Amino acid sequence: MRRHSAHLTHDSAVLPWLGANFWSRTGGPLMWRDYDPKTVREELEVLREHGLTMTRSFFYWPDFHPEPHRIDETLCERFADFLDAHTEAGMGTVPTFIVGHMSGENWDPVWRGGRDLYEDVWMVGRQAWFASQMTRRFKDHPAVTGWLITNEMPGYGRVYQENPPSSDVVTAWAQAMCNAVRAAGGTQPVSLGDGAWGIEVTGRDNGFSLRDTAEYVDFVGPHVYRSDTDRPRQHYRAAFECELASVTQQPVVLEEFGLSTDTVSAENAGIYYRQTLHNSLLGGATGWIAWNNTDYDDLWDRSPYDHHPFEMHFGITDSEGAPKAPLLELAAFADVLEAVDFPRCRRADTDAALVVPAFLERGYPYSRPADRPLIFTSLHQAYVAARAADLPAGLVREADHLPGHAKLYLLPATRQLTARTRRELARRAEEGATVYLSFCSGEHPGTRGPWFDDLDGLFGVELQLSYGVAEPITDDVLEMTFTEDFGPLAAGETLTFPVAGNEDSRAYLPVVPRDARVVAVDGHGRPALLVRETGSGRTVLATYPLEHMAARTARVNPEQTHRLYAALADLAGADRPVTVDSPFVGADLLVHEDGRRFVWLVSQSAEELTVRPRAVGTLHDVTSGEQVTDVRLAPYGVVVLELT
Repeated sequence: MRRHSAHLTHDSAVLPWLGANFWSRTGGPLMWRDYDPKTVREELEVLREHGLTMTRSFFYWPDFHPEPHRIDETLCERFADFLDAHTEAGMGTVPTFIVGHMSGENWDPVWRGGRDLYEDVWMVGRQAWFASQMTRRFKDHPAVTGWLITNEMPGYGRVYQENPPSSDVVTAWAQAMCNAVRAAGGTQPVSLGDGAWGIEVTGRDNGFSLRDTAEYVDFVGPHVYRSDTDRPRQHYRAAFECELASVTQQPVVLEEFGLSTDTVSAENAGIYYRQTLHNSLLGGATGWIAWNNTDYDDLWDRSPYDHHPFEMHFGITDSEGAPKAPLLELAAFADVLEAVDFPRCRRADTDAALVVPAFLERGYPYSRPADRPLIFTSLHQAYVAARAADLPAGLVREADHLPGHAKLYLLPATRQLTARTRRELARRAEEGATVYLSFCSGEHPGTRGPWFDDLDGLFGVELQLSYGVAEPITDDVLEMTFTEDFGPLAAGETLTFPVAGNEDSRAYLPVVPRDARVVAVDGHGRPALLVRETGSGRTVLATYPLEHMAARTARVNPEQTHRLYAALADLAGADRPVTVDSPFVGADLLVHEDGRRFVWLVSQSAEELTVRPRAVGTLHDVTSGEQVTDVRLAPYGVVVLELT
């Protein structure tokens, strides 16, 4: 099965995009009032010296558009010099038009007067006019490598979930804005700058639909800042959101990510950057723009820094321009991209599919938005477990009718499926696939239990549920003991899993096997894992919500679901071309168009590890070509090798 790997291709001089969101330390969002050409050039030079190829820049809307029908020409002259500075440094930039939201505060042009940014026709016209005017001025400058319509419009147009606009309205607004750029002669890639926070990625409907706006944009740009209670889950968060953001098959650029060094140590800031960069690459991202280029210590008495003081220190350089740990990680990452000739690489195909239920993104009648966080977190945890099993899984959407074909389908803690998908999974199992589902009762009392038809027939069991009553898990730890060999798991071996969830979801599925066989039991002798052979394939049912329980547990990874996934891969005949005998190290491959294969080994261990990967072929140092057998990984380290 082909995994998403789309690249931007328009401007080879600055591709792949590896850069930083840019406000000069002379003024932050007000930099155009205090513009200092010398300082800007110094700032860009530091970035270029560390391998960065571009920036994302911003037309601070209240300053550039001071009256409804007037552009500030003095600021445009300054922006033209800013573009010249990029050309001098051999860099590009992506200008952003409607910048009313920035770093914890919203700023309006004085003439907005409370008008709605999406539905007031005059106000939409003024935004489109501004975008077209700026495009006409700068479209032919060689430093312009793309365009963004806004900065995090869901937090500005209407604040988050208080009164979100409809998707129809947002899509019409996006059409008007993107068409304004094109009509003005802008030929570079354009996107919205909304953060990809819409329903296909987050499960929350803010009006921005990647599917609906795909016709008008050229790439998708996630902004990823959410936190977690588990470090490996945190390290894979951006990668997982990039996987979800690839729903339209357009290039995915990690448009914003980063952290304030007021909130973490310098060492851990570097680790987070390293993990986010490499894991998001393995998650399908083909561009990266850090937030942001510098610190702002001298601006402590200005908004937004006076009330969001931690925002002063998101920089990859300090307020004197010296590199911080994140910039050093970006430089090392740039070296890796060059060593593997990344623009000509794609992710290796996979035999495993992680199924995204349609209920994450579709508002079916009388379905509950409260179901979506469970879907998101269970998928995220399954993604982490698959990585620990060296089983990189491609995401396939139920809403797209499960495109492609895989040997193994993973449905983690999946409660809801449509009737069509239930039948399609049965058909694919008949034809040779292995279909795994772990039971989940759901996190609210309405219609507890599975929300799809004939679980019994699909898995060869007879469920024993009582109407409306969840069967509680009373143990604090689930012990799953195998009654027969199951791939590499031997009869008599026991896996343990954390138990978590609320009174609705901390529940198991009591079943009696019919034409399935029990391959593992829980600590009470009840069926915990069952296999039903069907046609030339099989279905596998876990009667416990393994991934949901792990997702609701802090500091849990690596937990033992990865061993079950490895066994399922063995049973399904799913290829794992490189494996490591440590759940702390995940292995994945990129394939160059000339046939070369590159192996990423990513550690989730706080301790140094030495591992001996198993591979079909031999591993070699990318630079020297020397054969490598044992690989030393620094704490949370990354090593890239060539597989021949």
